[in-house]
Amino acid sequence: MFKKFFPKLIRDIGIDLGTTNTLIYIKDRGIVINEPSVVAINTRNDQIIAVGDDAKKMVGKTPSHIIAVKPLVDGVISDFEVTEKMLKYFMNKILSDKFGLFGVKPRVVIGIPLDVTEVERKAVEDTALGAGAREVFLVEEPMAAAIGARMPVQDSTGNLIVDIGGGTTQIAVISLSGVVTWKSIRVAGDVLDKNIAQYIREKFNLLIGDITAEQIKIKISSVFPSEKTLEMPVSGRDLVNGLPREIIISDVEVRDAISRSVKTIVASIKNVIESTPPELVADIYRRGVVLSGGGALLKGLDTLVRQETKIPVTIIDDPLTSVVRGAGLILEDIVGLEDVLIPSAR
Repeated sequence: MFKKFFPKLIRDIGIDLGTTNTLIYIKDRGIVINEPSVVAINTRNDQIIAVGDDAKKMVGKTPSHIIAVKPLVDGVISDFEVTEKMLKYFMNKILSDKFGLFGVKPRVVIGIPLDVTEVERKAVEDTALGAGAREVFLVEEPMAAAIGARMPVQDSTGNLIVDIGGGTTQIAVISLSGVVTWKSIRVAGDVLDKNIAQYIREKFNLLIGDITAEQIKIKISSVFPSEKTLEMPVSGRDLVNGLPREIIISDVEVRDAISRSVKTIVASIKNVIESTPPELVADIYRRGVVLSGGGALLKGLDTLVRQETKIPVTIIDDPLTSVVRGAGLILEDIVGLEDVLIPSAR
């Protein structure tokens, strides 16, 4: 009844609760939140003092009584209470005052990794309900990404999507609204950052932070040599004398640092293809491989996958937002796409 007379106040939302970033989509409005999944906590009184962009600015710069934490690890909630507070903060930020006035709670569609347990699924549902959701629907992240890429997931056609996020790389063959063959590995954006930081530590005796490593990855990382060598200055702490020092690192060195992890991702894609039924492989050969997630932006990765699999490879438009856009499309037609949703763990 309420929805019939006050449709403008119903703000159903889609959420990509990622290891690196949390994105929120509001039905009829699009993506309204895209902020880091980071929370800053004052340990003296257990109060949250910053969330998202503001909290990320504090990483590595806080006094002893303030910690900046990522409440999700490998796409799974590691700190239930902090995740709930973070989600509640984002939801309060985007929902109008009328929402609070009339007590209208939204329906929520959330993407979850392929390999989560029933306990972890329930934790996601409980977190969303605790943050203010009226009803929670779960969808596997590769499925949401495929829907966001407008792939025909409900047809009897093989669709291969590779979603490279912050914590996991998820490879899935989708047909008839379900995942036929899949593989999830804990090698993704965060591991590439660690590879770079470890390489600089070992080669240059220089200690750098996670944010610096991420900036190096974004600015100069690549899979293949470029026509012109790319370089950037990097500052950190000298491990010999403990003093600040700056070095110049090149894309050649970054490529060396991440090469093993990149090979692992490509090998996993090939493994999934090898275990896929032949009729679906034929479809994939015609339709190609689709890359999504932030890792899809790694320069030359699509070319490497194409060379190794002999299959066409495309990167979807705006790969960083593919999962939340898919969740949004499910909200637009939740009855028609009901068969892609995961049964509740409650």
